[in-house]
Amino acid sequence: MSKILIRGAQVLGGEPQDVLIDGETVEAVGAGLSAEGAQVIEAAGKVLLPGLVDLHTHLREPGREDSETVLTGTRAAAVGGYTAVHAMANTFPVADTAGVVEQVWRLGKESGYCDVQPIGAVTVGLEGKKLAELGAMHDSAAGVRVFSDDGKCVDDAVIMRRALEYVKAFDGVVAQHAQEPRLTEGAQMNEGVVSAELGLGGWPAVAEESIIARDVLLAAHVGSRLHVCHLSTAGSVEIVRWAKSKGWNVTAEVTPHHLLLTDEMVRSYNPVYKVNPPLRTEADVMALRAALADGTIDCVATDHAPHPHEDKDCEWGAAAMGMVGLETALSVVQHTMVDTGLLDWAGVADRMSFAPARIGRLAGHGRPVAPGEPANLTLLDSAYRGPVDPAGFASRSRNTPYEGRELPGRVTHTFLRGRATVVDGNLT
Repeated sequence: MSKILIRGAQVLGGEPQDVLIDGETVEAVGAGLSAEGAQVIEAAGKVLLPGLVDLHTHLREPGREDSETVLTGTRAAAVGGYTAVHAMANTFPVADTAGVVEQVWRLGKESGYCDVQPIGAVTVGLEGKKLAELGAMHDSAAGVRVFSDDGKCVDDAVIMRRALEYVKAFDGVVAQHAQEPRLTEGAQMNEGVVSAELGLGGWPAVAEESIIARDVLLAAHVGSRLHVCHLSTAGSVEIVRWAKSKGWNVTAEVTPHHLLLTDEMVRSYNPVYKVNPPLRTEADVMALRAALADGTIDCVATDHAPHPHEDKDCEWGAAAMGMVGLETALSVVQHTMVDTGLLDWAGVADRMSFAPARIGRLAGHGRPVAPGEPANLTLLDSAYRGPVDPAGFASRSRNTPYEGRELPGRVTHTFLRGRATVVDGNLT
C-alpha cells in the first residue's frame, strides 16, 4: 500500500496536525509532515478519531439475510466510521457453537470493510436453560470473549451465576439484556403517562433495574465481569454507579437513540420508534447523557437492529422491535453530547473506540492516534449539517427513526489498517 498523508486534521479535536500512514500503521504525527509520493488528504477543519468500535451490532447472518448480511452490515459500519463491530448471537441458527461463530468471523474477514468479532450465546438456543459451549467458542478461530443472549434476558439467577463463573477462566464477559420477562409480558412501550394515555401495555423501568441489581451482586459474589447492554433508565444509572463505587467489575453501554428520543415519539404510532428496551422519558434521557459524560456509562453501542420493511410497515402491535444505527451513531453523539458541551472529541474517542475495544478485549482497535499504532482511523466533517436520507444507506434495511431529521457531522474517510474503506463519504 502507498503512503497516505492526512494534512491538518484536528486529532481528537485538538490542534491541527498531520498524520502519515505507511502500510497498516501510523508512521508519524506532527506538524509539517511530508512524504514523497504519498496520497494527500486535505483535512483542515475536520476531526480525526480512532476507528469506532461497536459492542452491539445485529448483522442477522446466518438466517435473516433479508434484513442484513455481514457484508451489508459491515459496509454500513464503515460508512458510520466503524472499523470493528461485535456481532450479536441471535441469528438463525443461534451463535451458540464454535461452528456458527467461526462462520460469522470468516464472513467478516471476507467482507473487508471492518473487523467482525462474534458474540457467543450464553445459553443453548437463547432458551435460558443450559449453558452454551462457552469454552469451545472462546477456543475457536473466532476467539470469543463476550457472551450474550441479547434479545432475551438470562433471567435464571443460577444460570447467570454459572456463566459468570465460567467466563472467568479466560477473562470473558457476560453482556446482559436486562429485562425481567414476567414484568414485561405484553409490554409495548415505556410504562408511564404516555402509555396510559395511549392504552399500550407498559414496560416498567423496574423490569430493567431489578435484573441489573441482581446481576451486579452476582458479579461481585463471583468476582467476574458483567456488562450491561443498552441501559435505558435513570434508576439503572444509579445501580451501575453504586456498583462501580464498590469497585466491582461492571461496565455499561447506552444507545444513541436512548440519548436523543423519548416515549413521546410513540404518540405517532409509527413502529419505527418501537425498540427494546423502549424509549423512555425526557428525565431518563438527561440522566443517561450525564452518566455517559461522567463515565458511569462506559460506552456508546448502536444496537443496530435492521428489519425488512414488512416487519416495520405494519400496525404497532405486530411490528418488530429495533432500529438501524451504525450510519447515524456518531452524528447523534455529536448532537447530544458534543454540541451540548457534555463531551469533547477526546471523550467521544473514549466512549466510542477506546472503551468498547477494552471491554471486548479487541486487540488492534481502540488505540491512540500515534506512531506505531494500527491505522484504524475515522475522519469526520463535524461542521456538516444535513437531513438523514435512509435511501442512501449502505445497510440492507431502512428502519431509522431519524429520516428527514437534520443531524450534524459526516464521516468523510474511514481507514481499516491503512486501507481506505470510505473516501469522501463513499464506500470504496
